[in-house]
Amino acid sequence: MPGPLADLPFVVIWLVSWAAIITVYLGFIQVRGLKTSFDVVRGTYSHEDDPGEISHFQALSSAVSGTVGLGNIAGVAVAVTMGGPGATFWMILAGLLGMATKFAECTLGVKYRTIHEDGTVSGGAFQYLPVAFSRFGRIPARVLTWMFGLAIFFFGVAGGNMFQSNQTYTIVRDTLGGEEGPLGGPGAALIFGVLLATGIAIVIIGGVKSIGRVTGRLVPAMGIIYLLSCLVVIAVNIDHVPAAFGEIIDGAFSPDGVIGGVVGALIIGFQRAAFSNEAGLGSAPIAHSAVKTRRPVSEGFVALLEPFIDTVVICTMTALTIVIAAPQSYTSLRAQVAEAAATGGEAPAPGGVTITAEAFATVLPAWDYVLMVAVFLFAFSTCITWAYYGEKAWHYMVGRSRVGDMIYRLIFCGFTTAGAVLNLTQVITIADSFLFVCGFINLLGVAFLLPKIREEMRLYLADRKAGRLDHLGVGEESDDASVTAREQGR
Repeated sequence: MPGPLADLPFVVIWLVSWAAIITVYLGFIQVRGLKTSFDVVRGTYSHEDDPGEISHFQALSSAVSGTVGLGNIAGVAVAVTMGGPGATFWMILAGLLGMATKFAECTLGVKYRTIHEDGTVSGGAFQYLPVAFSRFGRIPARVLTWMFGLAIFFFGVAGGNMFQSNQTYTIVRDTLGGEEGPLGGPGAALIFGVLLATGIAIVIIGGVKSIGRVTGRLVPAMGIIYLLSCLVVIAVNIDHVPAAFGEIIDGAFSPDGVIGGVVGALIIGFQRAAFSNEAGLGSAPIAHSAVKTRRPVSEGFVALLEPFIDTVVICTMTALTIVIAAPQSYTSLRAQVAEAAATGGEAPAPGGVTITAEAFATVLPAWDYVLMVAVFLFAFSTCITWAYYGEKAWHYMVGRSRVGDMIYRLIFCGFTTAGAVLNLTQVITIADSFLFVCGFINLLGVAFLLPKIREEMRLYLADRKAGRLDHLGVGEESDDASVTAREQGR
């Protein structure tokens, strides 16, 4: 995962500030819209003939599979070692605020999507950013959107792809014996990367429907396996739970031995949340835009569940597991961080997935095999979802064609292989360099379209209260009509 954000503080300020602004502007929709969210995910207001490719549940699973990945395991380990247990508090806060951001951007992703003649969908930020930036003129709007597409592409192959491959190989190698095991020899990383890339290629050739089917099965399975693993560690150490929560609360406001003090803990916690749940980066609207619906804001209600699942639940469980178990690697690294904070020295290299693995191993020595399986499922699902995101960015930049799609998939799978071979620091550097561009351009566009989001929300909630959600709804256009009107407006 990317290291502490001391060298990139503006992206944290930008993402979290806009999350707070959107939360207030939409009247804390992440709180008052939760019941509606669960109703929509269950398919209460869905119809089989609604335009789109996948169900609300599949759209949520696909998007969650892109966010619930090694950021929830390795990234949280980075946060609680470099920022102390208190970073967990700031992760949770950022996750709660990010729910409103996801609601806003995913509503726009569906509202401005294009449905092609073959039934496939192109949506997300590539569709709504040109509308948002049209006030600057056609050329600036296209340039800004193209820059966003380029950043999504590279962030995907580095953060959503190479990092997953890198850390998956690391934990599988370490679990199977480390340097002395079957994956410790020369060329093992390359072979592992090729095999992982082959599995990804088999899934992504089928497009978003194939991805939706796979993630619809993988996401619940990996979530259950991982959360049960965390609960086992917590249950065995149940007497340490109150103290762990005390460390989290105290550390959030008076962190001991954290480089940068309170601000350092806040920055690291916010950064880990932003990288994990991706609220505001413009990636999730790509998956959500493929949903079957005639009411764009319905998918906004579904999308706001993502940061809650990803950050508030899974990241918190990981942090509690590490803080409660306190494996040797965690305590040693915390001591190094404290020494660096006291002496003004250089911070140590951040820990990763191995810290979480050791936390599980403190309870049951063989439990690291369970984590290895969970990590593989997390990583695989994240990779296939980011393959879809990257493909949509590719389509925007170079167009749609069979040959072009094949070239893209070869590039993506090539980066998957490279991720297993490169070291973690190299992968982190590549990923972080594109994070700011994604968040800055996307949220700037969302800000210009906030009045339209609030109007969509107002109409939808009024129709829900009046029992009209089984119909198109008062004042609401179908997706096809929206596309036509938008094209004529251009």
